[in-house]
Amino acid sequence: MTAAELSAAEAAALVRPVDTLAVPLGPGIPGGLLHALGERDDWEHLEVFGALLLDLYALFTKPGVRYASGFFGPAERALRDAGANIEFIPADFRRFVTIAQEFAPRVMTTVAAPPDDNGYMSLSLHAGATVGELHQAALDSERVLVVEVNDRLPRTLGIPPHYPHALHVDEVDVIVRNDVDPFVLADVEPSDVDRAIAEFARAYVTDGSTLQTGIGGIPSTIVEVLASGPGGDYGIHSEMFTTGLMRLHRAGKVSNARKGQFPGVSISTFALGTAELYAWLDGNPDVRFLPVDVVNAPDAIARNHNVVSINSALEIDLYGQVVADRLRGRQFSGIGGHEDFVAQSGLELSDRSLICLPSTATVDGGVVSRIVPVLPPATTVTTPRHQVDVVITEHGVAELRGRTVRERAAALAEIAHPDFRDELRGAVAQVSS
Repeated sequence: MTAAELSAAEAAALVRPVDTLAVPLGPGIPGGLLHALGERDDWEHLEVFGALLLDLYALFTKPGVRYASGFFGPAERALRDAGANIEFIPADFRRFVTIAQEFAPRVMTTVAAPPDDNGYMSLSLHAGATVGELHQAALDSERVLVVEVNDRLPRTLGIPPHYPHALHVDEVDVIVRNDVDPFVLADVEPSDVDRAIAEFARAYVTDGSTLQTGIGGIPSTIVEVLASGPGGDYGIHSEMFTTGLMRLHRAGKVSNARKGQFPGVSISTFALGTAELYAWLDGNPDVRFLPVDVVNAPDAIARNHNVVSINSALEIDLYGQVVADRLRGRQFSGIGGHEDFVAQSGLELSDRSLICLPSTATVDGGVVSRIVPVLPPATTVTTPRHQVDVVITEHGVAELRGRTVRERAAALAEIAHPDFRDELRGAVAQVSS
């Protein structure tokens, strides 16, 4: 089969007014195609599955279009607040694989780097959850596989033959050309709170640790502190590859020599960061992109030694229940790989899982504590209390592993902001086993 090379508008015309469509998470989204789809007004019932939009697409404001998202970012929140038909699918990133299989959309899409001399197009910044369905769509004559090729995307690597991280041009039905810079997640200057939390976290990272870092300023600051400090010989096995992890490589701190799973290379399933990161990833054999059901698999994480997972949170109660995606009836982000890494990185004595959050937040002009006696109504738990190991704020560290219900509550009260500490100490007495 030879792929047809079409304009974005011509490819968009292949999607029927009543149809099903899937896009990958974030950096795998074919933006040119989605913008072209947004030029149409003839939608009757278009069902779209995706996650973490990186742009505001008019398609999702059109009558007859419903978007089911596995992870909300700023674009999803803005579209939702503007009245778009967007709903959240509660699932961790690994389970997006089976959701995509069950949905089995007629039209599968992705971005890719240009073909190499052998006709293989690297999937670039995203392997994620849709790799299997991309190949399945290629094999099914009733389905359509559209690949948006962009010369500005880095050509990244998998681990062939099982994880090639590429599509061949002969598999693809339609190729669309685009020429835009990939989405940039800019560096943010760390705050004093970020730096204080990072200093506490650094004590938990020993030479040879295998690191996983989540998205956000605090994980990035922790990696920055590690890059500029003593120690090293680290391994990387992380759902997301960031600019900070690149800097850790450049500082000579990453060897991947002590990892039990995929030794010798850093492992990730998608990347978001600066243009400098994308240029560094281009053709770089030190970083490999694998599907999320491989990267986030419990047995894969558990095979690594001295795992330190670093994740953030929105709120936590005195029982140790962690809220990281939905608070007070509003979906903020998603579950992602949070729970996979928090749960699995605590199964050996040498493993540590760090939940890092500022002690306060500003809500409607007032300062509130992020450590609360009980979770507020319409708030959902992202990570259950029994999986939580270490909680860090700018005021200190609460080690929860092996402690009783009352002891955990007391430890959490002590790392709250001083303005709320006495109230939380009083609430500790109400915590029951």
